Amino acid sequence: METKEAFRIALQSLWANKLRTVLTLLGVVISVASLIAVVTLINGAQVYVATKVNKQGANVFTVSQQPSIITSYDEYVKFQKRKVISLDEYRTMKSECTLCKQVGAMQSTTGPVVYGKESATDVGIRGYTALMPEMQNLDIVEGRSFTEADETHASPVCLIGADIEDNLLKGADPLGKEIRVSGVPYTIIGIGDRQGKTLGRSQDNWVAVPLTAYQKTYGTAKSVIIYNQGPNGADQMEATVDQARLIMRSVRHDRPGAEDSFTIEESNALAGLLGTITGYFGAVAVAIAAISLVVGGIVIMNIMLVSVTERTREIGVRKALGARRNDLLKQFLMESGTMALVGGAIGVVLGVILAKAVTFLISFPSTIAMWSVFAGLFVAASVGVFFGVYPARKAADLDPIVALRSEF
Repeated sequence: METKEAFRIALQSLWANKLRTVLTLLGVVISVASLIAVVTLINGAQVYVATKVNKQGANVFTVSQQPSIITSYDEYVKFQKRKVISLDEYRTMKSECTLCKQVGAMQSTTGPVVYGKESATDVGIRGYTALMPEMQNLDIVEGRSFTEADETHASPVCLIGADIEDNLLKGADPLGKEIRVSGVPYTIIGIGDRQGKTLGRSQDNWVAVPLTAYQKTYGTAKSVIIYNQGPNGADQMEATVDQARLIMRSVRHDRPGAEDSFTIEESNALAGLLGTITGYFGAVAVAIAAISLVVGGIVIMNIMLVSVTERTREIGVRKALGARRNDLLKQFLMESGTMALVGGAIGVVLGVILAKAVTFLISFPSTIAMWSVFAGLFVAASVGVFFGVYPARKAADLDPIVALRSEF
């Protein structure tokens, strides 16, 4: 029997039992769909993190009171006991870090912003030094950014995100307008580019003011984050980080042999950690999907055994007319493989739709990995063939005389 003929007979058999075929395929469809959706979302998250790191620069590292990711409550308590990093320490870093190309600092909180009769709450309020917009690759599409004079004199000026322009100023030219940030008046001097949403949260709902002005309003009780940009090259970057560490240990009077009273995080290291975390989540999800795929394969084997029993007389007729053992083996393997492959194809489509729906609803980044599509189809077909071997062998080994006596 030719492969084309076996494939045609397999499709006819599946079409003749539509409801049973659909119910049989559910396990494969759900497992492949979940596999594709998870891989698409995990891949999107990794691409997003890599894009953010590349935008900020792989040669940028931060000095902060505590790390960005804390894995236990005990660690949180430990880091909270550390002395805050002050603006004076930033100034020391800026003046003494000779290997640093640029040094900036920032703080952030949330608060209300008012323009005339319009107001917005839970706006991200950022305190920037003069170089921070540039170091974070924040493009100013209108107006200008901060200057050293703005930082030195705590000038009452601000930069705004696109949401502030859209929701508060409503089409009016924002440059030169006065808004009140937590009750303090600031004059708008620049507008940042649109960055869209991430995880359903807008990245454009912010106002930035000079860090010195920020601390006049919000005080100095909270720690600043120092951003350092080192030279390109791993060796030079390592030397720059070491110099920054020595400066911080000296200014904070850390004892020799004691651990740092601050945290240094490199962009690449942070991206790698986030990638590892998302990878673990992905591995767990893929393992669960694999289990459901095995269950789907068992269902296919069960249904194929039923099919062999129902078609015993047909098998006897085929053997009596000259069908060889390999012909029947190929026919039933093709039927189970085709069933699983169709389920895999449907699962791939549903998985992509599900991932894109998540992106649409909560703006979680998703990127389709083509290897996962081919892998999903291959694994589905392989499961169908694997679990179809036993029913196919049972059909191929039937005695034609016994099969022809069957009442089915």
